[in-house]
Amino acid sequence: MSLISVSPLKLVRLCETSLVKNVKILGALSVNPPAKCYNNHRELSTSMKLFSANQRPDWNRAVSEAEKIVGYPTSFLSLRWLLSDEIANVALHLRKLVGSNHPLLKTAKNLIYNGRNNMQAWGLIVLLISKAAGHRNVQDMEEDKAAGVLYSQRALAEVTEMIRTSHLVHKGLVNIYPGQFEEPSELKDMTFGNKIALLSGDYLLCTSSVELAALRNLDVVILMSSAVRDQAVSEFLGRRDKQNNPLPSTGGEKDALSDWTQRNVLSAGSLLGKSCQGTLKLAGHSNQLQEEGYKFGKHLALAWQVCLELEPFIGSNYIPGSVFSLTSAPVMFHLENDPSLYEEIDKGCDTIHDVDYAKVHKIVSKGPGIELTKQLQKEHSQKALEVLSVFQDSDARTALSNIIFAMGEL
Repeated sequence: MSLISVSPLKLVRLCETSLVKNVKILGALSVNPPAKCYNNHRELSTSMKLFSANQRPDWNRAVSEAEKIVGYPTSFLSLRWLLSDEIANVALHLRKLVGSNHPLLKTAKNLIYNGRNNMQAWGLIVLLISKAAGHRNVQDMEEDKAAGVLYSQRALAEVTEMIRTSHLVHKGLVNIYPGQFEEPSELKDMTFGNKIALLSGDYLLCTSSVELAALRNLDVVILMSSAVRDQAVSEFLGRRDKQNNPLPSTGGEKDALSDWTQRNVLSAGSLLGKSCQGTLKLAGHSNQLQEEGYKFGKHLALAWQVCLELEPFIGSNYIPGSVFSLTSAPVMFHLENDPSLYEEIDKGCDTIHDVDYAKVHKIVSKGPGIELTKQLQKEHSQKALEVLSVFQDSDARTALSNIIFAMGEL
């Protein structure tokens, strides 16, 4: 059965309800809190202040300094995950796909790439906003005093990364339809890769359910399950090719900004925003401050996405003719001003690989889309910085500011 033939409404309801159901079933389970890691906060405070005052932070340094503040590497891809039997088995099976064209290999490479496009820093953002806000009316045993956050907030940070990663892994599934793969060996590779992608993504969602259950907070569970629902909805917006890759909408139904914003709030902004909102709820903060947390996470995620979408057009590492998102902000803004580009993009209705990306890249690079996208990035970065002003001055707030400024260097 084709993946995109599933009823969108049915899938949305399944995503929203199954996570809540699983958490209730697993409610009696608990997870051990991460081991404490200690650091010298006084020396770090001095380092962060000099860092922000003397130079504009680069991405790697901003993330590195921020991780020191929260006391431990925030990515779930840490030793306690990599050494688990489940992940070890996945890695062994993944080796069998080497040499094939299954998109799961590209996803795996992106996940473990520890460079400027680090996809595993969302948990870090959640912990930084947790520390910047502090916590109220919690028992001493719930707090990791070395890091200044709650154990439940650490668990939520890992849940955030697991949900995001599971979504990326599931997106790597290949739609297999009659006549697509004529070579039996290629069909076998694609089928096997689909099984690994499906099971790996499901494993991460299942594990996130266990960690959410241990929080024993139904409001946070509902909040995070709605973020999973939003991710599912994002996969059914607009036109798609046969592999469910997105194509820009036509017919003037929405302006470029509204279309782009809706897609990315659902696919990314909702998860990070609701994670920041949830971590403030765990800390006992008011609904008003929780709402500010949501706004911060949403705008930061959108600014982050804009930076990544700009890179093929302004970065020095772009390989001519390589594939980039046809629903990225530069392309969509250009289409709004120059609809003639649809003639080339519409060639991708069966598969986006039929599009001449070198031609699209050349046209968009010379058009108004680049400057409009840079302006969009500044707007979302500024809105995120404005939200930070409601928190007291601290190392965590400085680290978040440095991360926002460093995104301009991506």
